[in-house]
Amino acid sequence: MEKVTDRYDPQSVEVKWQRIWEEQGTFHSETDAALPKYYVLEMFPYPSGRIHIGHARVYSIGDAVARLKRMQGFNVLHPMGWDAFGLPAENAAIKHGVHPAKWTMENIDTMRTQLQRMGYSLDWRREVTTCLPEYYRWEQLFFLKFLEQGLAYRHKAAQNWCESCNTVLANEQVENGLCWRCDTKVEQKELTQWFLRITKYAEELLQDLNGLEGGWPERVVSMQRNWIGKSIGAEIEFALEEPAEDATQSIRVFTTRQDTVCGATFMSLAAEHPLVEELIAGSSREAEVRAFCDKVRNMDKMVRGAEDLEKEGVFTGRYCLNPFTGRKMPIWVANFVLMGYGTGAVMAVPAHDQRDFEFARKYDLEVLPVIIPEGRTMDGATMTEARPEPGLLVDSGPFTGMDNEAAKVAVADHLEAHGLGRRAINYRLRDWNISRQRYWGAPIPVMYCESCGVVPEKEENLPVILPLDLQVRPDGRSPLPDAQDFVQTTCHLCGGPARRETDTMDTFVESSWYFLRYTAPWEDGKPFRAEDLAYWCPVDQYIGGVGHAILHLLYARFWVKALRDLGYVAMDEPFKALLAQGMVLKDGAKMSKSKGNVVSPDEMTQRYGADAVRLFLLFAAPAERDLDWSDSGIEGAQRFTHRLWRLVTDLAPDLTAVAPCSASAQDAQAAKVPEAVTLRRKEHATVVKVAGDIADRFQFNTAISAVMELVNTMYQVKDVLRTTDAGKKMLSSAVASTLVVLSPVTPHLCEEMWQLVGHADLLSHQSWPAHDPQALIQDEVTIVVQVDGKVRSKMTVAADASGEQVQREALASENIQKHISGREVAKMVFVPGKLLNIVTRK
Repeated sequence: MEKVTDRYDPQSVEVKWQRIWEEQGTFHSETDAALPKYYVLEMFPYPSGRIHIGHARVYSIGDAVARLKRMQGFNVLHPMGWDAFGLPAENAAIKHGVHPAKWTMENIDTMRTQLQRMGYSLDWRREVTTCLPEYYRWEQLFFLKFLEQGLAYRHKAAQNWCESCNTVLANEQVENGLCWRCDTKVEQKELTQWFLRITKYAEELLQDLNGLEGGWPERVVSMQRNWIGKSIGAEIEFALEEPAEDATQSIRVFTTRQDTVCGATFMSLAAEHPLVEELIAGSSREAEVRAFCDKVRNMDKMVRGAEDLEKEGVFTGRYCLNPFTGRKMPIWVANFVLMGYGTGAVMAVPAHDQRDFEFARKYDLEVLPVIIPEGRTMDGATMTEARPEPGLLVDSGPFTGMDNEAAKVAVADHLEAHGLGRRAINYRLRDWNISRQRYWGAPIPVMYCESCGVVPEKEENLPVILPLDLQVRPDGRSPLPDAQDFVQTTCHLCGGPARRETDTMDTFVESSWYFLRYTAPWEDGKPFRAEDLAYWCPVDQYIGGVGHAILHLLYARFWVKALRDLGYVAMDEPFKALLAQGMVLKDGAKMSKSKGNVVSPDEMTQRYGADAVRLFLLFAAPAERDLDWSDSGIEGAQRFTHRLWRLVTDLAPDLTAVAPCSASAQDAQAAKVPEAVTLRRKEHATVVKVAGDIADRFQFNTAISAVMELVNTMYQVKDVLRTTDAGKKMLSSAVASTLVVLSPVTPHLCEEMWQLVGHADLLSHQSWPAHDPQALIQDEVTIVVQVDGKVRSKMTVAADASGEQVQREALASENIQKHISGREVAKMVFVPGKLLNIVTRK
């Protein structure tokens, strides 16, 4: 073969192979029940303008897995699409004076080109775009089905409102009291909104996390558990002292400490509790209480729930009665009580709860201990802090003397027997508010008729299309309410005039089911095909940032369970395994335009080549950790690609197109040099390590390091081996293995060199090499010999040499004798196959 000496040109090589892969449909996948499937999916991007280096990292991770799994014989589904609705596009459109649709579709075209230039093995035939009617028509259908089943409902309540975005936010979209998108302080606003009843699935969402342990990161599972927030306790009714005949008669509380009920001395209500207005109406305290409530409602909920919050409250002037003691309990509104937990009412037991204790001391309320650790005494008047520890009940009527855990059961029994309450389970999780008062989103398919009320759209009329001839408003308010052609419609029940819902769906609705649509995106008559869903789902490996640990993942899990109960899918969970990759930083900081530290994938690809960028992103840090971008690091990655190119082009005249791992032990013996055995062992060990590191552990950095070591070995032995036919066969086999196992990381370079050494078929179609276990067995090993922790020698011994043999040979060495001369050997520490440390004393 003619020797190739040209310098490697990544630009021409990469474009060449991308064109060939596209022309041949190399990465197209079809449902085939005869083949084992593997569905690998990266979270789809928002079309914000251009891909950033974080995108390049996550898709490089997913692509390496997809390519390796294909080689391992799996039928791989690796699709791509666009999370195309939402506030960022609308806000960008306002800023730039263009329509959100135009902005979005132009960005998609740009980002698609960028991703294709990176050479990712995606099946672009399956591309979905969530802002297109052919996509969102199906989520409108799901909404109607949810409405039929009571999973969707309309409700008026105080909502999280972002003044800047002009829309409500779900609880999960409020971070430290601020809008998750724009960091504007979130306020409370009374609105009627559409909700999805995710709380119906709270227990299943919690229990099914057990089956995800091991496949999902422990911290993500923990975050979901905490967000669902299950508490086991009791609901207790506290009768109002003087209720009006036609008004509320009691306050219901949820508590996990029903054993302390006899120590409840006052009642605390959340500022948002609906009973507050009823209690203060027409009273002398009305203005004072209402002003306090207004102030507290707009406080950051995280601050309100913090342990170190200064406790504040206001007395309503009303009382309730302790159902066990008959005690009159003053009813207060307290800043630390949240409507989002329990019932929004707390029976305050200051002797045994620190927040209640601090509040009681501030407002001179009674502290009454009712649980005393055995052998202790407790005086409420002199206590300096609450005592929540277990003990025996005192001053608790028939429960006095009981262990407090036994008392929890007895109190619950008493509640239920006497109609005072019941055992209960509470969840922190609240129903999902999907109404958004913005334009760029999927229309909610209902109308409002004066005669018929809320009227769901007929299924055959779907999709309700978002009109694209409207202009976005500078202040972000939706133009839909003023779009008469959209709003005015006819009620299909009575034929009278009706108006369409002008709220649009939360964009998390689109991302809650897109992975299902990928299985048959060309299907026009239904959202999925049963045979495709049954074959491809669930997703085997999902990859994305930990920032979606609650929002997206929780909603997607709920959506799958709801669709299962509607008969659309036959699975319980959408994602079997999850990899939460780290961010890409620059100089230790998150990249942003304002900091001037943004790294452009386009620029890096143009300068170094896509393969070098991919290599650096996978090599510089473990996948789950943050990666600090380094110019020297990307240059090092480029140097390695050129080094491999030089090696293969130098050897090309001596190489033949053989299969990976095809050189046998007999071939190695025929070469009659120890370097042949060394190279074969390294070749087979690398094949094993790369497969395990990528497919099983996602340790791309150590996999790449192993390939680099194999390349180093070939450089060391090539001049000896290329002198004989047997040696050339050893090199040919090792080069083939190198190209195959590195191709998931640097596919263009490896395809080009695969062709260069004479292979006629695509490298992308090759099977993963089958290693020879015997090749991994070493006859000899190198032992590092230390004296008092310092390396003094290295020695080669038989792989099965005993510790005694190694010690004898080491002590017989002149070099070691020189370093222990005049000293006594105190002990010797032997690590088989690696190390001997001789410890001395004078």
